[in-house]
Amino acid sequence: MEYTGSQYIGEFVDGRMEGDAEYILPTETKYVGEMKDGMFHGQGTLYFPNGSRFDAVWEKGLVVKGTYTFSDGLQYNTENWHYCDSYDRRFYTEICYGLKPAGISQLTNMDPPRKIPPSCYDCGDGFYNPNTRIVKDYKYRFLRNADDDEHEWIVRTCRKGLDETTGPEPQS
Repeated sequence: MEYTGSQYIGEFVDGRMEGDAEYILPTETKYVGEMKDGMFHGQGTLYFPNGSRFDAVWEKGLVVKGTYTFSDGLQYNTENWHYCDSYDRRFYTEICYGLKPAGISQLTNMDPPRKIPPSCYDCGDGFYNPNTRIVKDYKYRFLRNADDDEHEWIVRTCRKGLDETTGPEPQS
C-alpha cells in the first residue's frame, strides 16, 4: 500500500485482502464493502471526494449492478435520463427548490458556482488548463493529463473562466 498511496483497513486471508473492508485510494475515493481475493466482490460502495457515491454489487472487481448518486441526492438513471436536457434544462437544485427570479440565473447545479481560474475550465472533478493539458482537483492537486479526446470534450462542453475582465473599466 505504501507504494500506491492507498490504505487498506480490513481482513486478510492467505495474505490477500478478503472480507469486510475499507480501501482508500490516493485520490481520497473510498471503497467500503466486501473484498475477495484482493478485489471488490459482493456489496460495496465507492464514496467520492465530491460527496457522490456509487453503490454496487461487484464480482471479481467488476460491477454487476450499481447506482450512482450525485452529491445533491440526484440518482443517475441509465434509462429514461432526462435531467438537464433540451426539454427541461433545470438543474436538480432548481427542480427541488424552484427557479430563481429573472436575471439571477443559475450557471451550475452548485449555487453559487465555483470560481474558475482565468482561461481554465470546470470539468466536474477539477479545473482543466488547456495550455498545460492538466486537470487539477478543486484543491489544485494534480489529477491527470488530458488526452486529445478529453481536451476536445472539455473545451467544447465545459464552463470556462474568463480570459479578460468584462463590463465597464473602473475609473481611477
